[in-house]
Amino acid sequence: MTNLTNATFRPAAEGHRPSDETTAQHDPKRGALSPESRGRTTIADTVAAKIAGVAAREVPGIHNLGSGMARAIGGVRERMPGGQPSASRGVSVEVGERQAAVDLDVVVDYGYPITEVAAEVRTNVIAALERMTGLEVVEVNISVNDVDIPGDEDDDSERVE
Repeated sequence: MTNLTNATFRPAAEGHRPSDETTAQHDPKRGALSPESRGRTTIADTVAAKIAGVAAREVPGIHNLGSGMARAIGGVRERMPGGQPSASRGVSVEVGERQAAVDLDVVVDYGYPITEVAAEVRTNVIAALERMTGLEVVEVNISVNDVDIPGDEDDDSERVE
């Protein structure tokens, strides 16, 4: 999928043939301009970050997202009445006009091969972002900040399901 850009529509003057630009946008089957030429769609960084966060969490072996401090603050926030887990914690996305770059901070469950988990996270994040936004994902940088060991007292955060 490619990101669609704005197209300029210039109505033809009476008796004149439409320009090539207008003709290219015309959908002969419907006799009207294509939907792509009728406006502009922008996708906020936060929207892309939520999509990437959900996609990363779907991968087996991912215990949590975020650095130690972010997980601690997020854990406190989630325990408050009405608090919900943040889908974008540990995720940073920079969205351009047609491309996106993703940075993830992850905690991997003990026993899972980190390189394989990272590869699967990349694949899942790229597929989800490209399918849902139409942006080309140029990179997914993964920083493994911790390994979750069951029964470890240092882990104050709960597993994100």
